[in-house]
Amino acid sequence: MENPQLFLFVTILLLATVLAIFAMKFVVATRQARLRAGAEEAYRDLAGRAVAAQRENAEALRALQAGVADLDARLARVEKVLKEVE
Repeated sequence: MENPQLFLFVTILLLATVLAIFAMKFVVATRQARLRAGAEEAYRDLAGRAVAAQRENAEALRALQAGVADLDARLARVEKVLKEVE
């Protein structure tokens, strides 16, 4: 070899490039794992809120059904009274 310094420089540059590529892959993999974990946590939170909302809706529906049943009973009594008056 005519210029051993150039060979050493190219070798070091090649190794640095390989190390940089592996470092970037590691950083990307770590970042994706963190984002995935954050998304899963957000999904769990959303699912929990959806379950709570469904429970509240079911309770409201039961209350409405009880109110409608009460109105039906009152209407039946009013109809009975009106039929008696006729």
